[in-house]
Amino acid sequence: MTKEDKKNAYLYCKFRDEQFALYDEYAKRHGMLMKTLLVVNVLFYAKDGMTQTEICKRTFQSKQTVNLIIKNLLSDSYVTVTEVPENKRSKIVQMTEAGRAYCEKVVRHITWAEDTAMSMFTAEEQKQLIDLSRKFTKNLTMLVNQETEEM
Repeated sequence: MTKEDKKNAYLYCKFRDEQFALYDEYAKRHGMLMKTLLVVNVLFYAKDGMTQTEICKRTFQSKQTVNLIIKNLLSDSYVTVTEVPENKRSKIVQMTEAGRAYCEKVVRHITWAEDTAMSMFTAEEQKQLIDLSRKFTKNLTMLVNQETEEM
């Protein structure tokens, strides 16, 4: 590992952290936590709703975190939770009209910003960004999950 590798890892992670901070600040500016923004974002576009397990997978959050967010959204009447007849342990979470009204402007704006920022790249740059980010994430996951720091 070279000095340049370390510098580039630092820069890449700094940009990632800057993006997280941007989402966090945006959510707070609209009266919610970033993790709530992530949940309402996936629910807003899931017209037929989704299970809490699906929400966890889509937002990379724990069951406990998603469950707490859903309980809060439920208490504000922003979502409904209904049992799946075939599997009583599985429940579908769906946005109510009040929930859609609560988050529509916030969700649509952040989606527009993401889509527009991506459109500012050429098709080749978009592919490179996605491919390299996927590869970095795969490598990072493997290294974080291994027991030693040796290659």
